[in-house]
Amino acid sequence: MSQRRFVLIDRDGTINVEKHYLSDPDQLELYPGVGAAIRRLNSLDLGVAVVTNQSGIARGYFDMVRLEEIHTRLLALLEAEGAAIDGIYICPHGPDQECDCRKPLPGMVAQAVAEHHFDPARSFMIGDKEVDVELGLAVGATTFLVRTGHGHKHVEGTKADHVVADLPEAVRLIETMLAAEAVS
Repeated sequence: MSQRRFVLIDRDGTINVEKHYLSDPDQLELYPGVGAAIRRLNSLDLGVAVVTNQSGIARGYFDMVRLEEIHTRLLALLEAEGAAIDGIYICPHGPDQECDCRKPLPGMVAQAVAEHHFDPARSFMIGDKEVDVELGLAVGATTFLVRTGHGHKHVEGTKADHVVADLPEAVRLIETMLAAEAVS
């Protein structure tokens, strides 16, 4: 296992503005401050992995080629802000299909761990839905529910370790937590 820690981040509603089954790369819009926040994670030598359910593929709204185009645009928008992502992990299955990767199941995290050799229990999970929180809890990560996207609907009753306004606030809190760990 690598000593490098990872931040696992949901895509729609956390990194980019939630659009109903985003299928057009030109419609991808980052939330304000996201590029700078991910750049800050990079500067702290934290790995960054996106974990995203994309049932639009199973539903026939778009295909893997189109999804790759969306992710190419996402990476380009982040790169323009000096930010990088170590990997994007997707579940293309619908909610009625059996798989081990649809959040909150841990398949996407297992893929990321296999590629990057990190301890998920020392990681952080950030997302806008309770399935993101449940995924984080399932792998032992510290969890953050953001109020962007669908997050504002899930605040009451969430099991998240932290509820924050958005991804930049989650990153500031992670930085504070890491600084406190370094002192102790």
